[in-house]
This record gives sequence, structure tokens and C-alpha cells, in this order.
Amino acid sequence: MIRLVGVEKTLGGQPVLQGLDFSAPAGKLTTIIGKSGEGKSVLLKHMIGLLQPDRGQVWVGDAEISRLRGKALNEVRKRFAMLFQGAALFDSLSVFENVAFPLREKLGLKGAEVARRVDEKIEQVGLAGMGHKFPAELSGGMKKRAGLARALVMEPEIILFDEPTTGLDPLMAKSIHDLIVTMQRRFKFTAVMVSHEIPEIFAISDWVAMLRKGKIALMAPAADFVKTTDPEIQEFISVSGPIRLSGVAAG
Repeated sequence: MIRLVGVEKTLGGQPVLQGLDFSAPAGKLTTIIGKSGEGKSVLLKHMIGLLQPDRGQVWVGDAEISRLRGKALNEVRKRFAMLFQGAALFDSLSVFENVAFPLREKLGLKGAEVARRVDEKIEQVGLAGMGHKFPAELSGGMKKRAGLARALVMEPEIILFDEPTTGLDPLMAKSIHDLIVTMQRRFKFTAVMVSHEIPEIFAISDWVAMLRKGKIALMAPAADFVKTTDPEIQEFISVSGPIRLSGVAAG
């Protein structure tokens, strides 16, 4: 669904992506991990066209988007939704209006159809009856749920998650991860998530990729990734304790 081929990007004179190759399998949840400052969020921004590579190609399906601009790029972006670290809700809008915003602005929908789709998504993320509340009245976890409802309401093919559990306690982080997995399995969208939640992400991801020194050092199914013999990767994923896959310790 998403492919980056030989992508290079320098920001502020500092090389960030250095000939990176990456593929996100369609209909699966792929999580990107790596040390702070390695460029994980930069990688996500290339996938949706917020950044263009200095060299290389970015493919979304059969469209090469790295040189697209304007209307052509916006057409590709209609296939995407993105959940940011802080949920990026409009403070002056209620939960209902936040979720409705893309339907009205991008699709031009009105009235009963908007209400039906918004109420459905709000309920699916566990916020039934909360549509009238404003972001300032929500807990951190509730804001993430509202952000996910807004991402889902456009029924996208692809959703990008940029550290969706940042700032949450471990129990709330688990509930958000569980919700993301439930929604991904239900609607079969392609998901790419940047996360620092080691080792939890191995229990929820189909594939895991590690970004190191501007390239993908390893990408593999979660169960195979944890078996790597690369000492640097093994050290990185082991610092938080034993990894559990389907309830069984692995490593």
C-alpha cells in the first residue's frame, strides 16, 4: 500500500533519511520504532506528502507522490487519515463538531448524514453521549478516542498514527492500543504507527520496522522481529523487560 524507495532527506543541514527503503503491507498494522531523533515522524510525513524527499520515491498504491502538488496531491491524501500525538482537536469545537469537520469540509456533507456517521464513530470509540463536550472537558485518553473517531469518520484506506499514546499512563495507553487494533481489524485499513511503547507494540503489531541511522535496520513480522540476533536492536527492544506475544513471554 505504501512504498518508499531510496528516500533521502536532509533537514537543517542534518541527514535524517539516508537511502531508506520501506513497505507497509496493505490491511496490516505496521509499527515503526527507533531511538529518539532518528526521524520516525519525518518518515510518516513523507508517506502523506507533508514532506518531499530530496531523492527517492514515495508510492501510495500505484501513485508516485513525491513530486505531486496541489489538487493531484490532495486527491491522494483523501485516502489517508492521521492521528497526531496530541489528537489535534479544535478547542472551540465540541467532540461532535470535531468529528464532523472533515465530512463537512472535505465531502460537503450536511444534516442527517453527518449526524449518523459522527454518532456511529463516536460510539465505536467508546464516547457515546460525549459529543457535546469540548476538548478542555476531556481526559487525555478521551481526547485520543475523539481524534481516532475523526480519523475513522472519513473511512480512509490508510491511517497514520504518530505516537498515539504519548502522555498517557500505562493502563490508558493499553486501552488506546487495544482500540486501535480493534478498529483496524474491523475496518481493515492499512495502519502505520510510530511508537515508543516497547515492548507492548509487539503484541499488537503485524509487522515491526526499526529505523536506525536513516535506514530501516530490520523489518519483520512481530514474532520474528523479537528473535533478531542484531545486538543493537536486541538491546533496544529488551530494555523494558520481557516481550509478550499473545500472552507468552518471548525473550
